[in-house]
Amino acid sequence: MTSPGETAVGERYPTVDEVAAAARALALRRPDVCRLRTVGLSRAGEPLLLLSVGHGSRNVLVVAGPHANEMVGGATVLLLARRVTADPVLRDGADAAWHFLLCADPDGARLNEAVPDARFTMLGHYRHFFRPRAAEQPEWLPDDGTLDGALPETRALIGVIDELRPVLQCSLHGIDVGGTFIQVTREIPRLAERIAKSAAEFDIPLEAGSSDAFHWPSPGPGVYVLPPPGGPREDASNSTWTYAHRYGGVTAIAEVPMWACDRAADTSPHPSADGALRTAGEALRRASLLVGGLIGEVGPHLPGDGGPLLRAAREIVAVGPALAADWDPALRTAAAPPLPAMTRARVSSVEIYAQRLPLRAAAMLLRVARTVDHGPTPLVAVRELLEGLVADWCEAYGTAHRARWIPVRQQAEQHARVVLAAFDLLPG
Repeated sequence: MTSPGETAVGERYPTVDEVAAAARALALRRPDVCRLRTVGLSRAGEPLLLLSVGHGSRNVLVVAGPHANEMVGGATVLLLARRVTADPVLRDGADAAWHFLLCADPDGARLNEAVPDARFTMLGHYRHFFRPRAAEQPEWLPDDGTLDGALPETRALIGVIDELRPVLQCSLHGIDVGGTFIQVTREIPRLAERIAKSAAEFDIPLEAGSSDAFHWPSPGPGVYVLPPPGGPREDASNSTWTYAHRYGGVTAIAEVPMWACDRAADTSPHPSADGALRTAGEALRRASLLVGGLIGEVGPHLPGDGGPLLRAAREIVAVGPALAADWDPALRTAAAPPLPAMTRARVSSVEIYAQRLPLRAAAMLLRVARTVDHGPTPLVAVRELLEGLVADWCEAYGTAHRARWIPVRQQAEQHARVVLAAFDLLPG
């Protein structure tokens, strides 16, 4: 007999409720090794559930759902929890206890949940899309690095880190289009080899040029090491990733794509990088300006600030184009750090970024516009424009990068293997 959520792990992304039900079933079935408890409440009063497996002295913390739009983490924690429960070598044999935060942002995840088959097309994904603005994401501390004013989800996660002092914290992330990769706060030897072997088995490209990590050390394809906190090329000091350092732990941020883009792994030189980067920057600014204008037409018809979807869309169109100054020749200054050699993989990552951001903003704005039931005729026209825009941009996005769907089970399996490899190879 399968437990709740078992089928969902294979066929689609499990919902918040399905992940919780599966964890409860596992804890009831194996009370000798599993414990499920509430470690906090979300802003909306949702329980933040921690499933612990094993009784060893070396704690491993796995965090699912830190970004609401990255739903593969729920499937991954169920897969990992069942595997660790079934295999005493991963527990007793390694003197380890595994702790799975089932969803770091259940409020956001619920806003991103879709009908069961909607995730298998780009348009289906984006018609249900939600990703909160940075200040509403639980892995980020306030700018001063303290817990004063932090989200309740952030305080709960920090509390778990303080309690467990994990030797390894794994944050489960995902991207829509690209390759698989991992970011670590300290180097883990031979990790690149293990990730590459698993990725090849599933025909998932290794992300060899992530624009998030242009200036970070990379000991091998698909592995990036965060620069030391406070450095000029590091922006994660006020995060729960580096918070674990105070206890000597390492954090690994594991990424898997929904759709693969094979160019993400192409390390050959790009034949016309400067022109491609300029084109991407211009397209990003043009699309952001268009969406920003539509936000100006929809916003006045909504109460207050329009809610989390509109707040997130506003942040994207305000901040996204400015971030292009890191790579766009039209915006880069003489003081900017030099770009690395621009391979096809690195240019592809920038091009994906330039299409992804305005599409996210337009998709969330469309969801907001659909909630205005009795708007004036011009608002109806804006809604229809957004419907066409999101559909056209989704088609263009998938076509430009030859995106191919990766089954959910393979996404979760790659995620799980990255986590297990990081633990197995952990120094000391």
